[in-house]
Amino acid sequence: MIEVEHVDFIAIPTRDAERAKRFYGETLGLPLEKDRPGGAEYRAGQVTVGIWDPEANGMPFAPNLSGFALRVADVAAARASLEAAGVEFEMDTLDTGVCHMAPFRDPDGNRLLLHRRYAP
Repeated sequence: MIEVEHVDFIAIPTRDAERAKRFYGETLGLPLEKDRPGGAEYRAGQVTVGIWDPEANGMPFAPNLSGFALRVADVAAARASLEAAGVEFEMDTLDTGVCHMAPFRDPDGNRLLLHRRYAP
């Protein structure tokens, strides 16, 4: 058995690194950690979001359909801000009884989720 300390990074595949950089850096407003040709790294809380082009590395492109959740202070306010920037959401915000969730996709079809737990 291994002992995991934490998640270091999440790899986000893209077919257009410059478009992905604009989305993650400008639209989502994630702080840039490292820019490089064909990709970049952004800080999302305690995790690095690594943008990369799998086809440039001889691998097939496939969007991340399982996605990941971005914890925000207010899902409704964050959603409104992203919608004003042109982001389309997959469904109405879901209230599970313990959290609010609002799923959307980046320009490459990778699934993301605005999330906020409000009950234990």
